[in-house]
Amino acid sequence: MSKTVSNKRRKLAPWMLLAPASIMVLVALGYPLVRQLIMSFQHFGLAQQFGQPAEWAGLSNYQSIVTDPYFWSVFIKSVLFCAWTAGITMVFGVGFAVLMLRLNALVRGILTTTLIVVWAMPALASLTVWQWLVDPRSGLLNYVLTSIGLDGFKNFHWLGENFWTFYLVASGVIIWASLPLVAITIYAALAQVPGDVLEAAEIDGASNFQQIRRIMLPMIGPVISLIGVLQVIWDLRVFTQIYVLQQAGGIASETNLLGTYVYETGIAKGDYGVASALAMVILILTLVLTGKYLQMLYRQGGID
Repeated sequence: MSKTVSNKRRKLAPWMLLAPASIMVLVALGYPLVRQLIMSFQHFGLAQQFGQPAEWAGLSNYQSIVTDPYFWSVFIKSVLFCAWTAGITMVFGVGFAVLMLRLNALVRGILTTTLIVVWAMPALASLTVWQWLVDPRSGLLNYVLTSIGLDGFKNFHWLGENFWTFYLVASGVIIWASLPLVAITIYAALAQVPGDVLEAAEIDGASNFQQIRRIMLPMIGPVISLIGVLQVIWDLRVFTQIYVLQQAGGIASETNLLGTYVYETGIAKGDYGVASALAMVILILTLVLTGKYLQMLYRQGGID
């Protein structure tokens, strides 16, 4: 009898440990999520904020979204922007990780500290610095470009000229902020590659580049894939950087991504029903990517 009770307790222990955190997540996120889902099927505007009952809209909010050309423009821009920023972040992250592996301890420590400081810097503080850099009149970027003879960049408004230049600056901000975590994570994985494998490859005549390309990177492939999926999820849901830069550029309608589009529809226009439907669309996209992430995580851990 005691053995049976002990086995039951052992099986229940993980669930009991997870219960407090699960309850907190359900309380903090469960109600807003359910409320958002309900609002996505309602005509919910400013009048409802003052107590007027909301009318049931059915699928009309979602229909208005999928039939709106502007939504598809924002959606395509968001996907392309996400692919661009996530791809460049991963390429540079792997490059920095390999570089850190080949540096001596002192230089690697300085570089790691610098990356951690960049990663830990508050988003608004870093955005302020970037706005100084691209300021039309006194920005460092325009000064450097004009000083080398490119007079067309005198007083050039990077954030207000068009959406191409805006996205160029915005992608720089996001890549700069995301790069440290990617580089440090991949470096930690590279440092765990067994030394005897590399020694055997060196004896067989493999160069440093061949060791990295044919041995080290394939061995940490699951880690790179996991970080890549997470980066896509983060960049698809980006909001703060785009919103703050929009305030400086003044071309919000041309530079909206999904996150700022939801904010503009709900807060600025007061159409909370359509904004909730948009948020549900983003949630579905995120869940699809998260499912892929979990699938890769299970495979890495050997879980079927």
